Amino acid sequence: MVDVPFRSAKQLAAAIRARKIGCLELLDLHIARVEKYDGALNAVVVRDFERARKRARALDRARGARGPLHGVPMTIKESYDVAGLPTTWGVPAYKDNVASSNAVVVDRLLDAGAVIFGKTNVPIHLADWQAFNAIYGTTNNPWDVTRMPGGSSGGSAAALAAGLSALEAGSDIGSSIRNPAHFCGVYGHKPTWGIVPRDGQALPWQKAAVDIDVVGPLARSVDDLAVALSVLAGPDAIEARGWRLRLPAARQKRLRDFKVALMLDAPVSPVDREVQDRLQALGDFLGRNKVKVDDRARPAIDLDEAFAVYVRLIRAATADRQSDADFEKNAGIARDLRDDDQSYFARMTRAAVLPHRDWLAANETRYRMRLAWAEFFRHYDLLLCPAANVAALPHDQQGLRHERTMPVSGRRVPVVHHLFWAGYTGAFYLPATAAPCGFTPGGLPVGVQIAGPQYGDLTCLAFARMLEREFQGFVPPPGFA
Repeated sequence: MVDVPFRSAKQLAAAIRARKIGCLELLDLHIARVEKYDGALNAVVVRDFERARKRARALDRARGARGPLHGVPMTIKESYDVAGLPTTWGVPAYKDNVASSNAVVVDRLLDAGAVIFGKTNVPIHLADWQAFNAIYGTTNNPWDVTRMPGGSSGGSAAALAAGLSALEAGSDIGSSIRNPAHFCGVYGHKPTWGIVPRDGQALPWQKAAVDIDVVGPLARSVDDLAVALSVLAGPDAIEARGWRLRLPAARQKRLRDFKVALMLDAPVSPVDREVQDRLQALGDFLGRNKVKVDDRARPAIDLDEAFAVYVRLIRAATADRQSDADFEKNAGIARDLRDDDQSYFARMTRAAVLPHRDWLAANETRYRMRLAWAEFFRHYDLLLCPAANVAALPHDQQGLRHERTMPVSGRRVPVVHHLFWAGYTGAFYLPATAAPCGFTPGGLPVGVQIAGPQYGDLTCLAFARMLEREFQGFVPPPGFA
C-alpha cells in the first residue's frame, strides 16, 4: 500500500469508514504536509484550517458516512466561491472580494462529506498555462520547482502531485484542467460542456453559463475522477425541474474492446518529439494488447479552420472582462488590422470585439464540425492526442502571453500553440480525460488526452482506468515522500 498522503481519495474514504484513521487525524496529516512542503511550491494559497478541523471533528462524531467522500481532505481552485474565503481569480482589483455563499460544486462536495481546507493558486483571470499573480505569487511544479505547474488549475495539480491534497476541482476553457494534469503527472477530467453547474466559479458579475467553459475534477486516480464526477454532475436547481443526467456507461470491458484513433502531431500546432515519443509508446503498447489503433483516422474537419473557430469563440466568450475603454481600444486595433493578418494577436483582437452576427457564423461552423465529430465517433470509440505541445516549461512571466515562445523539437514556436490541443476537442463540447503517459528522458511527466463523444465521459474514464492498471499510473514526485 502506498503512503497515506498518496493514496487515492477513494482509498482514504474507505479507511475512514473502516475506522483505520479518523477524519481529523487525516486532515491534520495533510495540514502538516502543507506546512512542511508548500513553502517550496506555493500551491495552497488560501488556508482554512480551523474551520476544516471543526468540520472534521463533526464528521468523526457522525453516525455513518455522510457520502462517498466522507472525511476526505481536499483543496479547491481559488476561483470557486467558498463562503468566508476570498475569490480573486488572481486579479488585484478583487483582492478584497470575499464570497458570501458557496459555489454549487462546493456544496455538492460538502454534501458528499469532503473537508475543504484551502484554495489553490491560479493565474490572473485564469488565463495562462502557469500559475502566478500579484496577490499570491508563483506556484512551482513539484517535479522541478524551476518549472511551471500548468494552468490555470496549476495550484490544484501541484498540490495533488505533492500529496498536499487528496482531491481537487478545477475549471477548463483553454485546457486549464488537462494542461496542469499533463505538466504535473496527475489525472484530470474535462466534462462534456454543461453537465456540471458552473454557478459560483465565475467572475463577480457572471451568472450565466460561459461558452466552452466547464468545471471538473483533478485527482491521483481515475476512480477518484469517477467518484467526483458522480458527485458534481447533474442539473442545477432550476434545470432539475425538467431533466436528469444519465451518462451512458462504457460498453468496453477490456482494452482490446476499444477502437481508438491516435494523433501525435498537427501541422498547425507541432508537438515536441519527447511528447510524441511517449504517445507513440502508448500506441505501441495498445497494439501489442490487441487494441484497434488507427494513427491516420481523424474527424472530417480542417485543422486550421478548427483552430481559427476555437480562438474566435473562446476570445468572444471571455470578452466581457474588458472595460469600456479596453473595448474601444481593441475595436480601433481591429479596424486597422490587415485582412490577411491571421496572427494569433489579430484573431484574438477581432474576437474580443466580435459582432453578434459574426459570432453566429462562427457558431454555425462549430456546429457543422460537431456533426463531423459525431460521425467520427460512430466508427471510433476515442481519440488519443497530446494534452499540450511540450512537457512542463521553465517559468516565463515576461511580456504578454501571446508574445512568449516555447522550444518544440529544437525550434521556438508561439506558446499559444497550446490552445490548439485545448480547442480541438474543447470547442466542440467533447469530454476529455488527461492521464499520465510516462516521462521525458529528463524525468518530466507527459500526459495523454483521451477524448470521447459528447456525453461519453464514462467511456473516457473507463479507458483511462485500464491504462492506469496496465500501462501507467500516478507516480509521486521525488522529494515529497
